[in-house]
Amino acid sequence: MSAEIAVTLTDVPDAGILKHAASLGVSGRYIDPGKFRTKLDDTAEAAYIAALRDARVDLVVLAGFMRILKGPFLASFPGRVINIHPSLLPSFPGIASWKQAFEHGVKVTGCTVHWVDQGIDTGRIVAQQSVPVIDGDTVETLHERIQEAERVLYPQTIAELIRKGIIKSAV
Repeated sequence: MSAEIAVTLTDVPDAGILKHAASLGVSGRYIDPGKFRTKLDDTAEAAYIAALRDARVDLVVLAGFMRILKGPFLASFPGRVINIHPSLLPSFPGIASWKQAFEHGVKVTGCTVHWVDQGIDTGRIVAQQSVPVIDGDTVETLHERIQEAERVLYPQTIAELIRKGIIKSAV
């Protein structure tokens, strides 16, 4: 079984992912998120929904999308939106969670793949990977190691969702 990236969308005009997507032959574009910092305005939400529907996506995979998704978006893709979060949820939800974990003095943190609901990092957990906090770590070195774990866990988790038939495969 395999999966195919149908489209890459971003709320950051100069996001590096757009160049990366283009280098792989994947359609990508910036969509203005609107006037709010933490959520999409109605026009932006409709544009994201339309772009994802036009691409006929089976799964919406969020990464670095720092906006809360609400009603119409989630209703358009019920049970088909996942996110990667840089902590072992339910600990340290929200922004800069690696910094929260570091400052709290935990000995182990990590990353979590979860289904997206209307809360802030409150959706059902799909998979987690622990990352130890090492003596001499800084917020930056810890964050780098968490990101390395995310780059392994996320594609493995998506592959497992396909294998189990939870989402459709491109094959």
